[in-house]
Amino acid sequence: MTILQEGRARRRQRGSQPGRRRARRVLAVLVLTAAALLVVMVARATGPSITAPPPPVPAKLPAPPKPPERGSYGIAAAPPAERVNVKLKGPLRSGLLFDVNSGQVLWQRNPTQIVAIASLTKMMTALLVVEHAKPDAQVMITSDALHYSGSGIGLLRKGRRVSLSTLLYGLLLPSGNDAAIALADYVSGSQPGFIGLMNERARGLVLRCTHFTTVSGIVDQGNYSCAQDLALLAHQVLEQPLLAQIVSTRSAILPFPIKGGKLYLYNNNPLLLLRYPGVDGVKTGYTDVAGQCLVATARRGNIWLGVVLLHSNDTSTQAQQLLGAGFAKLGQN
Repeated sequence: MTILQEGRARRRQRGSQPGRRRARRVLAVLVLTAAALLVVMVARATGPSITAPPPPVPAKLPAPPKPPERGSYGIAAAPPAERVNVKLKGPLRSGLLFDVNSGQVLWQRNPTQIVAIASLTKMMTALLVVEHAKPDAQVMITSDALHYSGSGIGLLRKGRRVSLSTLLYGLLLPSGNDAAIALADYVSGSQPGFIGLMNERARGLVLRCTHFTTVSGIVDQGNYSCAQDLALLAHQVLEQPLLAQIVSTRSAILPFPIKGGKLYLYNNNPLLLLRYPGVDGVKTGYTDVAGQCLVATARRGNIWLGVVLLHSNDTSTQAQQLLGAGFAKLGQN
């Protein structure tokens, strides 16, 4: 080989080396890519499956509150040995004789019959007043309280201020409709507003057959209750010390903004007027529709009995019959 031929061979050898290097790099990239694909395929075949997350569970709504329960007061019967059997003098539409402490019933007649209740309504009025206002509050007498019908204190004057406790006596002793309006306006600003409170309180006590359309009981339409409910309502009244004191009062002399500065009041409760032994409440009522109505209570020893009489022809006689029979049955003559 000549010198010229050797030079040409060397040049051909140097020119082929870059091509071989490029080929090797391409081959290495292909090998790495294939290895990576193999790893992914193996991971998919042997690893955990990847799935979409489950949809969120909706939040559980809170259960609606349970309605309050009525309880057994004025409903549950007393033990057979304590029940009484009385032949009442005169007609009576509905009635109940009950133990004031336990609420157990010793005698009943149509205890769930819905009837007009006249001024027994004022038990709820009085209860709400002591729950929403202070006894020493001074109540401004508005013209609303002067426009009343039926029974009343009759001495209220527009613009005068009268003690709330004095008005409560006027409400519960002579059954003043003007006192009922004045107290309702003071607590709620209006009679409709106060009537709303009355019905709300009745629902809270679960008085199932009770509804109010008046603060005094002068309106019969839509204003009603039953003996079972009134027994429970009377118990609520008697648990308020001020009201318990008032309903047991036969007469009262109270400060009042009139000449002489004193107001003389007398209780309509026939048992208080007759000085029936142990009598300590509660309320009377009368309209032509409701007839004579009475809720009365009396204590003898550790026995405390109550009676509800609705649409009676003689509450005084019938109350004494029932209470007397109850005390005799329980050994307290």
